[in-house]
Order: sequence, then structure tokens, then C-alpha cells
Amino acid sequence: MGTVSDDTLRMTPSAAAAVRPPAVDRVPGPRGPHVAWLSVAPAEITRPASDEAPRVVFEPDVPWVTIVHNDPVNLMSYVTYVFQTYFGYPKEKARKLMMDVHHKGHAVVSSGTREEMERDVQAMHGYGLWATLRQDR
Repeated sequence: MGTVSDDTLRMTPSAAAAVRPPAVDRVPGPRGPHVAWLSVAPAEITRPASDEAPRVVFEPDVPWVTIVHNDPVNLMSYVTYVFQTYFGYPKEKARKLMMDVHHKGHAVVSSGTREEMERDVQAMHGYGLWATLRQDR
């Protein structure tokens, strides 16, 4: 620490205020309000005990599925047509999926990323079919 010179002691209060850093806040104390100063000390950084960085383990992306549900409105031939037209399934596969929808109440008609399945669900809604998506676990 340096020593205080006589010139510093002879400064007017306004000149001394210009040398000091600005006050952050006035805090009430036992002898009246006093000025609290902002600390400019560097923050301490603690390191983990080991030198290895923590490993991040990613889970594999679980696919999403589009499910078409049975409804009392659409004809079985129309549902088969939609599966052939939109998904490009051969007639036998489209018919099997349609029969699953009819007998089981629902069938998984496609799987992939969430964005793809959202697009498929919207397309099924556009064809007038009741469809939902879920993550296949």
C-alpha cells in the first residue's frame, strides 16, 4: 500500500470525492448512513477434483410415430386409398393397416422424427382422418 501524502490530506471534500470510486448504495449504520463500495476483486474459481471434464451422455433419439384412429365416418376403401396415396404403401400393406384401424381401433402408420410425424398427422387431418403422434417407447 502506498503512503498518504500531505497533498491528499489537504484536498477539498469535492476534490476528494472525485478521486474515490462512485458509491453503490447508502446503507444505514449505527452512526447514520454510510457509503457501501463496490468490490472489484476477481471471483474465485473452484475446479473439480479430477482433471477430466464431466462426460455428457446422450440418449439415442427415440422415434415418434403417427397413429391413425378408427372413426365412424370414413369408408375402409377411402382409408386404404389415403395410405396408398400419401405414404406410397402398396395396396396390401395399406389394406392391412386399414384393417388394424378398423378392428383394433388404431394403427401406427409411420415413424420418424417429431417434425416428420407432425407433418404426417396434419396430412391425415387434411384427408379427414383422426390421427395423433406420440414418442415410441
